[in-house]
Amino acid sequence: MSLRIDLVEGMRIAVKSLANHRLRTLLTTVGVGIGVATLLAILGITQGMDTSFQAQLASLGSSSVYIGKHPWVQMGNWWEFRNRKNLTLAHMEAVRSQCTLCGAVVPILDDNDDVEFMGRSLNFVSITGSTAEYLTVSGFETTKGRFLTDADNEGRRLVAVIGTDIADTFFPDGTDPLGSSIRIAGKPFTVIGVLSRKGKILDQSQDLTVIVPFNTFKSFFRGRRSIEIGIQVKDPETMDKTEDQLVGILRRARETPPEKPDDFAINKPDQLASTYEQLTGALYGVALGIGFITLLVGGIGIMNIMLVSVRERTREIGIRRALGATKRTIITQFVLEATLVSAVGGAIGTIVGLGGAKIVSLITPLAATVKPGTVFFGVGFAALVGLVFGIWPAARAANLDPVEALRDE
Repeated sequence: MSLRIDLVEGMRIAVKSLANHRLRTLLTTVGVGIGVATLLAILGITQGMDTSFQAQLASLGSSSVYIGKHPWVQMGNWWEFRNRKNLTLAHMEAVRSQCTLCGAVVPILDDNDDVEFMGRSLNFVSITGSTAEYLTVSGFETTKGRFLTDADNEGRRLVAVIGTDIADTFFPDGTDPLGSSIRIAGKPFTVIGVLSRKGKILDQSQDLTVIVPFNTFKSFFRGRRSIEIGIQVKDPETMDKTEDQLVGILRRARETPPEKPDDFAINKPDQLASTYEQLTGALYGVALGIGFITLLVGGIGIMNIMLVSVRERTREIGIRRALGATKRTIITQFVLEATLVSAVGGAIGTIVGLGGAKIVSLITPLAATVKPGTVFFGVGFAALVGLVFGIWPAARAANLDPVEALRDE
């Protein structure tokens, strides 16, 4: 009962004291608010970037793996990867016939070239050569027309399925692109389908792409190339077992000696996630460190202001102690005062910080996510800062000698 009275009375006195010193309260609130705003703006942007990146990874297909001559992320000696033997159709056929955990298996060839239509041109477009099951492996879908067929590949037909970025650029007025003739590397191709939109990954558009039959690609983009083998795993739960099986199949097919390391790479989307975490982990740590330091400065400001308040109200404290107020009552009053001003600053800083993160996401490529837990964290953490930095001034006030306090002028 007495604790409840202390809390109610302490809150009343704290509110009255803060109202009587508006400028001091404002400056203290601003100090905490800046710290919280900085911290939550960083949290909002980093959480948004993480959410966006996970969505981008999902667009690659969570049950797909890609076997290539070199890894997607090259952390070792690039010359070693360059000198590896090319992957061939024979290697792909070995995987297709021997891998019991694999579903669709397709060959993939890639290049970049110009695509033209009616005097308009797009540069550095991704040109992919593959077969009918590429849709299953890549996670693409067709929104108009159809995808490639085995007959297209066997007949080396000049047909193409285009991405949405190309469709939007060449047919901005909603004209049906099906049947139109576009030029790829100077050769005419008939559009037979339009792919669904997949967005960007690592700021690279997946929709600025054209897919043509594998054999047609080989006819027009000559050169000794290593293919990539795209594989859809039957059951994502068996991903590790499938990878082990693929390693054995490819080592035998490529006649890799037992003492030699693998001369190919098995690439998965989660490898990009690991690389992303390594690249951004240190950056996030530094950014959050700056936010915490800013909040620490605000907390020190609260402590200094509360010490000044204790000094100014020494006689008041002495009177209250002489009238029977306990040390707990005095401590409660000053801790509540510090916590209240800090919580108000935290609330303002939360609004400013998350609002700033949203503005950044609107005017830059950086994404921002506002989660309910982040809002509660902002206000709660600010209140905790006030509590921690208010304890010493509160204890100092409670430990004043009543007689000496009454003599203070």
